[in-house]
Amino acid sequence: MNNKLHSELIYKMLIDAVGKDKVSINNSVLKDYSNDMTEIDGHKPDYLISASSKDDIISIVAIARDNNIPITPVVANTNIGGLAIPNMGGIILDLKNMNRIIEVNEEDSYMLIEPGVTFGQVKEYLDTHHPSLRFGYSLSPPYTSVLANCLLDGLGNLSLKHGAMGDWINGLEAVLANGDIIKTGSGAYSNNWCSSSPMPDLTGLFLNFHATTGIVTQMSVQLWPNLIHRKRLFVLTYDIDVAYSIIKRLTRENLFDDIGGISWPLAKMLFGVKYPTYKDPNEPIIFIYLDISSNYEKEINLKLDILGDILNEFRKNGAQIEDPFDVDTLIKINPAFKKFSEFPTELDFLLDHGGGGLTWIGTYGPISQWENGVKIGHKIMEERGFSPSIVTRPMRGGHFGVLRFITLFNKEDQKDIERVKELNITLCKAVLDLGFIPYKTPNWVIQLMKEKLDPAFLKWVANIKKLFDPYGIMNPGKWDV
Repeated sequence: MNNKLHSELIYKMLIDAVGKDKVSINNSVLKDYSNDMTEIDGHKPDYLISASSKDDIISIVAIARDNNIPITPVVANTNIGGLAIPNMGGIILDLKNMNRIIEVNEEDSYMLIEPGVTFGQVKEYLDTHHPSLRFGYSLSPPYTSVLANCLLDGLGNLSLKHGAMGDWINGLEAVLANGDIIKTGSGAYSNNWCSSSPMPDLTGLFLNFHATTGIVTQMSVQLWPNLIHRKRLFVLTYDIDVAYSIIKRLTRENLFDDIGGISWPLAKMLFGVKYPTYKDPNEPIIFIYLDISSNYEKEINLKLDILGDILNEFRKNGAQIEDPFDVDTLIKINPAFKKFSEFPTELDFLLDHGGGGLTWIGTYGPISQWENGVKIGHKIMEERGFSPSIVTRPMRGGHFGVLRFITLFNKEDQKDIERVKELNITLCKAVLDLGFIPYKTPNWVIQLMKEKLDPAFLKWVANIKKLFDPYGIMNPGKWDV
């Protein structure tokens, strides 16, 4: 059978399965799904399916399995690292229309959601219907998927207390390549999805596997109390070692919901400077931001007093540190800062810079190596003509930390793309040597890691993928070991 006739038959089967309005083979539409914002090479899918239910997914998986067609799921199509680029063509399964918040259990503090539920949707829904509860929000745009961020172990503004978002999953439901539907966590037994314990942790078979083991159709994630009083503060520092000594000290004090350090180029972008390339020696190098919340104003004030005492200790030892100022002060200076006062938010300076390209090497690793990682990253980026845009955050009480290098570039300029590819490889090799491991891991990073990865680990990743997907149709080319 020739390829054209085969494609026409598959197209008809897909339409018969889910309806003509959910299937597209329009080239211009398919092209939109062939790339993400990064430098990673694109690849066009053959078919687009806009699923609206679990039954749609089950039907599409059956057709893909019977006809050996790859399936790549996607939600907001803003994925970083090529994780939703269909490396081998086939079907792009767009899940954004599966966007129900199925349940919010206020007493047991969880919500049950579908893949298309966004951070902005969750914020609006909780504020309206369950104002006593809150979720953690990432720095990704409000229209990105909560479920996808959890499955890829992303982070949010409560990760200092609660770890990466994979730790927030109570359980999930997934469609497997053979047509089975599996539930994990307490939802495998009852209609209450309050916990992953004490069940065998099968959720981990879908976490960070990049949809190579199955397509998740719903997930239970944890919620926390929404405290009445909240402050977001900034502290300006002038020395990398001092900055990270302060961040580590504050992390251990258990005073804050969130702590982070951002390098001077990102801080200047926040203040409206486009493509900052120069820092005056007298300007701060690391901006520390801090989130405090409490139901009691006197606790907020006490935390602020303790923060002041700690900063004064550093000053007595010769450190140059500015007094903390809150985001409300910034808003008075420039109303545009209101976007930074509440998450989720869309950081326009990263998304609408004209070139269209956004990439990063985002890693988790030992906070004992932060200073080394930041200094090495600064040097590598500046030597190659890039602004050293760096984000750091302690996670889960300081047990590990984020080290992330962000780069803007022109996706229409092939020379710029090649420069970025070389930059990211160099950065990645440098931080891998310090013990930092990239999250939302592109496959090219996995190839760099292979030599040092435990052989038994590699063997069992491959075995698990083959067990769950003996047909090789589930997002092939991802976690390729």
